[in-house]
Amino acid sequence: MFDSIYSVPVQASEFFIMAVSSVITGLLYAWIMSFRIPSRKRFFIVVAIMPFIVSAVITFVNGNIGAGVAVGGAFSLIRFRSAPGSAEEIAAILIAMGSGIAFGMGYIVYGVIILLALSLLFVLLSVLKIFEHDESEVYRLLKITIPESLEYSGVFDDIFGKYLKSYENIGVKTTAMGSMFKLSFKIRMNDRSQEKLFIDELRTKNGNLEISVVPYCEQEMLL
Repeated sequence: MFDSIYSVPVQASEFFIMAVSSVITGLLYAWIMSFRIPSRKRFFIVVAIMPFIVSAVITFVNGNIGAGVAVGGAFSLIRFRSAPGSAEEIAAILIAMGSGIAFGMGYIVYGVIILLALSLLFVLLSVLKIFEHDESEVYRLLKITIPESLEYSGVFDDIFGKYLKSYENIGVKTTAMGSMFKLSFKIRMNDRSQEKLFIDELRTKNGNLEISVVPYCEQEMLL
């Protein structure tokens, strides 16, 4: 049961067994992952058919070095046409590709195990409260828009001292064609329930311009 179904050369019946197995298991895998990954329908369509795509490629280039190099070059171009994905989306794609390699080498049972076992493990780890620590969500990203005329150095220190455990100025940039500044701070609040009071006091000093408080993320600073 755990041996490869492929012979040399690969027979049509063997290929179709692989195709049906990879497509059906891929659809089930995408359906399971859709419960835990917040993404669009088209992403799960791609994830569902990816095991078959990869397995078909592996089947056709098996033993052909020239074809393998050509296909590798073609796949490398995909990187420059794809948008950045979340960690969950990247994991889903890697699992689908790994199972596709197993299917493509004729190991049908291994391909099914990789897809279903890892999808169930992914769901289980997402539900269980592990890897969640008290310090993981305490940092917030505060962005304050101020008029160009306001001297921003230390202007909010009294409010920060009242509501924050710690804060760090991590960026300043101009906006609205240089007529305003946008300040970015990495903050930790004393009490999250006082967030509205905190923002209201900031508004009294920044002229009621835009203020945002969002979960802190290093990638956010690249936007």
